[in-house]
Amino acid sequence: MTVDGERCGWCGTDPLYVDYHDHVWGRPVSDDQTLFEKLCLDGQQAGLSWITILRKQASYEAAFDGFDAEKIVRYDQARIESLLQNPGIIRNRLKVESIIRNARGFLAFREQDESFSEFLWGFVGHRPAQNAWPSMADVPVYTPEAEALSKALKKRGFNFVGPTIVYAFMQAVGMVNDHLDGCPVREPCARMAEGLDFPVR
Repeated sequence: MTVDGERCGWCGTDPLYVDYHDHVWGRPVSDDQTLFEKLCLDGQQAGLSWITILRKQASYEAAFDGFDAEKIVRYDQARIESLLQNPGIIRNRLKVESIIRNARGFLAFREQDESFSEFLWGFVGHRPAQNAWPSMADVPVYTPEAEALSKALKKRGFNFVGPTIVYAFMQAVGMVNDHLDGCPVREPCARMAEGLDFPVR
């Protein structure tokens, strides 16, 4: 996709960030596995910028077996210690262990024959919210929906899912379209939302 016009300012001019803005951020995602991976990665950015994690995404995918939850929940202490020596990821014990904990939470949905995607999307009524913020200063840090989802995820056993992280996740996976008014990517994301058939399974 060729983008003509002024993008959201947060992506700057870094080619990796610009590509992420143009082709990933804000586009609705309904696949359980993709949503699980993204939620885990967003938790890794706590206290950091997203570009830091984006640059390490391929390393995370390799280190955590493609975010295969069935494999992750079997990681023992030796595997955790090995991960903490991996320079390709954020070597923070709490963050590494959070991915294992979140994998348990994710698998609990499967065990109960629940759709992780439907659970998440239920917090926006199974329809992406379409915002039209005039500037970055107008975009909220989190919303009541993000607070509610954060509490529900914690109740399900997930961590590193505070409301700010959760709202960043919701923006990224298109649960809310927060491309600024005037950003050329806003309308394509809105059109994608119109074509969705929710609830998803």
